[in-house]
Amino acid sequence: MSEPILSIRKPLDNLAATVMVGLCLCWGLQQVAIKAAASSMEPVLQVGLRSLFAALLVAGLMIARRENLSLRDGTFRPGLLVGILFGGEFLAVSLGLNFTTAGHMAVFLYTAPIFTALGLHWLVREEQMRRRQWTGLGMAFAGIALAFSGSLFTPGGTRLLVGDMLGVLGGILWAATTLTIRVSRLSETSAAKTLLYQLSGAAILLLPIAWCNNDSGTVVPSPILWASLVFQTVVVAFTSFLLWFWLLRKYLASRLSIFSFLTPLFGVLFGVLFLKEPLDPRFVLGAMLVLAGITIVNRK
Repeated sequence: MSEPILSIRKPLDNLAATVMVGLCLCWGLQQVAIKAAASSMEPVLQVGLRSLFAALLVAGLMIARRENLSLRDGTFRPGLLVGILFGGEFLAVSLGLNFTTAGHMAVFLYTAPIFTALGLHWLVREEQMRRRQWTGLGMAFAGIALAFSGSLFTPGGTRLLVGDMLGVLGGILWAATTLTIRVSRLSETSAAKTLLYQLSGAAILLLPIAWCNNDSGTVVPSPILWASLVFQTVVVAFTSFLLWFWLLRKYLASRLSIFSFLTPLFGVLFGVLFLKEPLDPRFVLGAMLVLAGITIVNRK
């Protein structure tokens, strides 16, 4: 879900806009698919398996394209760090979905651009924020606080709050992944190789954790589980990420990033439609503030 800094080429056309809406639909449905299959397989095991299978698909694609799989090109150390961070992100997401709703997770995970902007402000001189962006940042953090307060005033509020905090932790780790790519040799390597580091790291980190968890050993085969795993592996972790990287090669990254803010909206919508998740007014208002703040921070 993190992108290398690639050359930008042209404004969005109808093809790019259509593909981006489709990607946002997939990403918004991601947490819902994990949550829907949680009764058949623990979320940590789901994400670990999907990462393993998707990594094999990416490796196969790279072999077919005769891309460089060597670890001696200066990318191993940052790739190892990116793999750990990416795995940590989805560990937080997987654990958080045991406590909070898929809609909450979609919104709190997509606080990542806030933390990315903060990190870039301190690490990259050209990315330092101005007064307008600091205002947007303040709005976003106020929205997070308001959304947290909504969790406290609903039944099972403590559990919801734990899950929400894990969602924000996932956003922080996602931002750290993006920053690592930005300031390392990974910004110059192929998208497939960067994705392979991420997926491999997630599989290596999550599968042993799932194995050690007694509850993860209980798997109840069901159509929903198999459909969820196929969707997560083939559509989300493999196809959608590669399409995202392809778009970044062809189109202006700043225009594409605006579309990505549709993802948490779709996540909330799908959570309500498919999982019958309730919506607290404080959470809705807080989510709107978060998205408005992120838009202000990222608007050129």
